[in-house]
Amino acid sequence: MYFRLPARVCVNVLSALAVLSSAGCASLSEPTEQSVLVQTVLDHRQIGGVGCVLYNDAGKWFVTTPGRVTLRKSSAPLRIDCKKEGAGWAYERVDPRPNGNLWGNLILTAGVGYFIDQNTGAGYDFPSTLTVIMRPTEERDDLPPPSPGVTLY
Repeated sequence: MYFRLPARVCVNVLSALAVLSSAGCASLSEPTEQSVLVQTVLDHRQIGGVGCVLYNDAGKWFVTTPGRVTLRKSSAPLRIDCKKEGAGWAYERVDPRPNGNLWGNLILTAGVGYFIDQNTGAGYDFPSTLTVIMRPTEERDDLPPPSPGVTLY
């Protein structure tokens, strides 16, 4: 038995399928790297020339503030360790935020795209500007290492 759909119905069905299939893969094609601006503040003033190390489970990057650095996105937190001799120091943690494509992949690809985005970091973003609050050098001597629960936002 042969069943034939009207041409208009076929075009609409094919268009809907094309939109759905490309929407589910949007974050699969998202970049896994992100450029961020790092700036440092001490006593309510921006200070420059501070050396910072940014790291997560995907790598380690160095920047002198204020400055831009391209880092690899991840579902893990980004740690920031900054220091300037005679001025101050800082330890910060920035948690990534899921972008909209992560949830689209979860729904439209039955979870497969979600797990790919989780592993590549493509489904997550860090803030485009990271403002690190410095502490005066003299405060550092008696303090314990930073708590892993501190979040910068």
